[in-house]
Amino acid sequence: MLLAGDIGGTKTLLGFFRAAAERPEPLHAREFATLAFQNLGDMIESFLKATSVAAADVDAACFGAAGPVADNVARLTNVPWPVDGAEIAERFDFDPERTVLVNDLEATAYAMPVLEPGEVAVLQGGIAQPNGNAAVIAAGTGLGEALLHNVDGRFIASASEGGHADFSARTPRELELVADLTRQYGRAQIEHVLSGPGIVNLYRFTHPRPCDAVGEPAKKSEMPALITKAALERRCPRCEEALDLFVQAYGAEAGNLALRSVATAGVYVGGGIAPKILPALETGAFMDAFRAKEPMVDLLATIPVSVVLNRRAGLLGAAVRANQLAADLHDR
Repeated sequence: MLLAGDIGGTKTLLGFFRAAAERPEPLHAREFATLAFQNLGDMIESFLKATSVAAADVDAACFGAAGPVADNVARLTNVPWPVDGAEIAERFDFDPERTVLVNDLEATAYAMPVLEPGEVAVLQGGIAQPNGNAAVIAAGTGLGEALLHNVDGRFIASASEGGHADFSARTPRELELVADLTRQYGRAQIEHVLSGPGIVNLYRFTHPRPCDAVGEPAKKSEMPALITKAALERRCPRCEEALDLFVQAYGAEAGNLALRSVATAGVYVGGGIAPKILPALETGAFMDAFRAKEPMVDLLATIPVSVVLNRRAGLLGAAVRANQLAADLHDR
């Protein structure tokens, strides 16, 4: 039995999986309000009771956490308590070598090689190189990037903090955007553009005053969805410009990531935003920006690019990593 988790600032998914050759089989999954618990251990305790699974049946456990991970300890950005893999292993008598924490996007990356055709939307078919690397970029509450290094035919995921790198302007309009963001934040980072709050930044940049199509929602968290909805329905030209800026910047940064990682096995666009704006990503603007990088146009034109539609890719990826841990130690 494998235990997997996808720990976020708002919600956490826990799941039990049955080990398999490549893609673990889901058995039970449940969503928890993260801040309703004092620690991850209490949440796991609740999950064990709800599913009637004994802790002794868990062969390996992996948890993806929305924050940096060091020495098997995760400190989540919006959660007041840390997650310590050693403490979890001790509390439930799990094997400490098979109880690991990884960055949430690193966990998502582990799911990419086992996704099925119906779980992705292809933006560019390309020609996947079996010995090449892959990469994941995911805009949601923030922007995450992860690499999949191909080592002897096996993908090894590694996390990054690429979302906090500098945003690079490519056009006169984007130069204006950089100046606007710099006035607000002191510097323009990619996450200031490619995220839910980034969509709001783009809306404010393109609107001298609020538009009727978006209005003034009661919750700030509703703004990105209202902006993109108005743009997709063509009810506000300025919202359309904001979404267009977002899509082109997303494509350009995905292309940057592809070059940095030489992702000839594929680039995956994950996160919660991409499936919701899929029609905008499929217009061609995303891929035009992805490829527009002379002298690497021909290389980028061969890289497969897909949008991840599986909403539980992070949980699946954590299960894939747990599956690998169980198999590796079994083979020793």
